[in-house]
Amino acid sequence: MLKHLSTAYALLPRCLLSPTPRSLSRTCRLPGRMEAAVVRCLPGEPKLTISFCLGESQKHMLRDQDEALGKVLIRISNTIAKNHTKAKKSKKNRDQEPSEAAEPAVVKLFFRGDEVPDTLPNSEAWQDGAVLQVGEVKYNIQRNAPTFTTAELPVSLMAGFPVCPKLEVEFGNLQDCEFMWFKENSTNTSPKAAKEFPAQDGGWTQVGCERVHVPSNQDIGFRLKLHCTPKDGNRSGRSKELVSEGAVEAGPGVCTSDNRHAYTSKVAEWPVVRVVSYNILADIYAQTDLSKTVLYPYCAPYALQLDYRQNLIKKELAGYNADIICLQEVDKGVFVDSLTPALDAYGLDGVFRLKEKQHEGLATFYRRSKFRLLSRHDIMLSEALMSDPLHSELLEKVSENRDLKDKILQRSTSLQVTVLEDLMKPGRKVCVANTHLYWHPKGGNVRLVQMGVALRHLSHVISDVAPGAPLVFCGDFNSTPNSGVVQLLGETAVPQQHADWSSSGPNETCCMELISTFPPLLSACGQPAYTNYVGGFHGCLDYIFIQPESMQVEQVIPLPSHQEVTTYKALPSVAHPSDHIALVCDLQWNP
Repeated sequence: MLKHLSTAYALLPRCLLSPTPRSLSRTCRLPGRMEAAVVRCLPGEPKLTISFCLGESQKHMLRDQDEALGKVLIRISNTIAKNHTKAKKSKKNRDQEPSEAAEPAVVKLFFRGDEVPDTLPNSEAWQDGAVLQVGEVKYNIQRNAPTFTTAELPVSLMAGFPVCPKLEVEFGNLQDCEFMWFKENSTNTSPKAAKEFPAQDGGWTQVGCERVHVPSNQDIGFRLKLHCTPKDGNRSGRSKELVSEGAVEAGPGVCTSDNRHAYTSKVAEWPVVRVVSYNILADIYAQTDLSKTVLYPYCAPYALQLDYRQNLIKKELAGYNADIICLQEVDKGVFVDSLTPALDAYGLDGVFRLKEKQHEGLATFYRRSKFRLLSRHDIMLSEALMSDPLHSELLEKVSENRDLKDKILQRSTSLQVTVLEDLMKPGRKVCVANTHLYWHPKGGNVRLVQMGVALRHLSHVISDVAPGAPLVFCGDFNSTPNSGVVQLLGETAVPQQHADWSSSGPNETCCMELISTFPPLLSACGQPAYTNYVGGFHGCLDYIFIQPESMQVEQVIPLPSHQEVTTYKALPSVAHPSDHIALVCDLQWNP
């Protein structure tokens, strides 16, 4: 019973679960107006819920679907009588006058003008459009009406940066929902007051009507309010109002991505595909003492805070108008609570692969108007090496050095593999791979083995589920242009004499020739001077590799200038949210 209750309550609108005085004033009965009673009833579930405003309180009834309607109506009548008696007793205590016995209220349910029989089971009785009469009050029954099950505003709001609410709707479509944004008419005296008294305001002025709102500098110091109505086509559910916890704050001014957006102001036209690869710096790494004192001591502490960086990341990604986005170092909470709602609002769906033993992973987003997700084939590279017969030959060679083998097997490095179908040309597919290889500067041998496993797995996936599909391979490979990994991808082979095989010393040396399962791949963005720029290092570590026989590079979005990157000494900074720089390119996909 408690399980059913918790499930049902989780699906009720938040304003129903914990109404504030202001939300009650909006949802309770108004003179001359029939209010709504919301019924949630799904086949296969034993319970249904009935929610409506009775007097000054919200009622939430959880009843068996096969229970007779009459029992529910009696329960409502008894509740009214009980409340009436309590009110009379309270008055008697104040006035010392005898109270009158409460008369049972007339409670009936009508459908198309006819009274619904008391013997009818709840699942059949509570139809959409029925009318519940409670005394003199009437309620319009909305069965399985569009309902927001999640509705939240981000904590941090900055002028010039998109505010993307986190929204989940049941029985509705987010693309159909209606939105109205308001700005507070008077400034908040303090953030503490805004949190303690969110319902107290001095009036609001409408400032927007889109799902995403970008506050202006004129909004600094004011809170925002979102009035949103869940819809499914022309069918509407109960609206919700969300008020920001704090006021809009000033942004950092010019960001490193602003000039890049001039090249990506519009979505690319088919058959061009815009691809982004970006290590966005996981919060679990940005907030360590090592990061603050050794790796990024030059970065203002507030600019390392997750809320601040997420504002910059969402604005940057939205401005690229990409069709495919591959991200590394994505905190699980960031994917669920921040990136997914933000990028969904801009037309992208996403999938996530959590790195084993970690709290961060890989995310791939794709434009749903251009692509359909067909299948996923993610692996942990060390597990695949050990268990998949595809890699038996490579495993045999690696096993010749126990120390190296142990180091490789300790790594939780994953490969995210997503097969997409081109909606513009049904049947045509593309395989998108995303990875973040071992980080250690002396780990070239480990990365070579990891890439060997990745390429063989990708070759098998394409031949098995998407024959002929081109490969787009993105990621932070932690490998410079002269590394064995880049040579393997671009030249298809790494000889046993390559320096990377002994990168971690004689005890972990492994001498073998490694052959790629693909023809030579092309680095779509070339070999920039750097894609990672921190105080103690700068170099090219990130790549987007493609098959040149299937795709050609139409445009590479210029990276930020060296002056922009070093304005605040290095990355991350108040103007750039990560220690890496996003790679962005437009690819012409041969029809």
